[in-house]
Amino acid sequence: MVSPLLAKAAPTGREIVNVTPERAGWTHVGFRAVRLAEGETESVNTGTRELCLVVLTGTVSVTIDGQTHAHLGTRKSVFEEVSPAAVYVPAGKTVVVLAETDAEVGLCSAPAGNTPHAVKVLDPANMRRSVRGQGTNTRYVCDVLPHDDPTAAHLLVVEVLTPASHSSSYPPHKHDIEQPPVETLLEETYYHRLNPPQGFAFQRVYTDDRSLDEACAVENHDVVMVPRGYHPVVAPHGYDLYYLNVMAGPNRFWVFKNDPAHEWMLAAK
Repeated sequence: MVSPLLAKAAPTGREIVNVTPERAGWTHVGFRAVRLAEGETESVNTGTRELCLVVLTGTVSVTIDGQTHAHLGTRKSVFEEVSPAAVYVPAGKTVVVLAETDAEVGLCSAPAGNTPHAVKVLDPANMRRSVRGQGTNTRYVCDVLPHDDPTAAHLLVVEVLTPASHSSSYPPHKHDIEQPPVETLLEETYYHRLNPPQGFAFQRVYTDDRSLDEACAVENHDVVMVPRGYHPVVAPHGYDLYYLNVMAGPNRFWVFKNDPAHEWMLAAK
């Protein structure tokens, strides 16, 4: 039986996966991934929501209210150690994506809020890259739209590469209570990619009282929805794992709490 937190990807066709707030049963995060063949277009009206368009692979042109931003994206694979091209789009805009090559695009959205924001092309060269963890808990992070970047109203977007046989989002942490500066409430999606693509990984989502406790076997292009609780990930031997995280909540501030049962390992040598 498929977990209610797991959105399975379509193996072929234009739309890979689509998680709306209504489908997830929450308020803020929306995520959609599409495949575009060279020459195809995708049109999006942002309405009352803000959008971060992430060029996962390939090269695209993005036209917003008649202004075109061309030649965005250089990656052939999300597993390249290269930051993605991305564009932030506020509410009330019409966006047309033209695939200059075969491309895969992630459409990350959240409510726009009341403060005006401007269209911004996010330069890959300026995206913060870092290494987290140590040993088999090492993973490689690219902050596409972090909480200390004032570009957006609610959206946070980050990429993570987890080598085969490594854990990630670990020790398990959560961010489901709006109690800054101790913890903040952020819904989250994980868009998973595997290399080689026939692989799989595991993600668990659980709360302290186990009222939510789901274990998901994720395959290439699947999405895991994290409405609350801890949400660690493990990549099996032989398969590298990439995921694109989208987070949003009532305030744009990421503060998490580690599971106290596993926090000991942060102090271990």
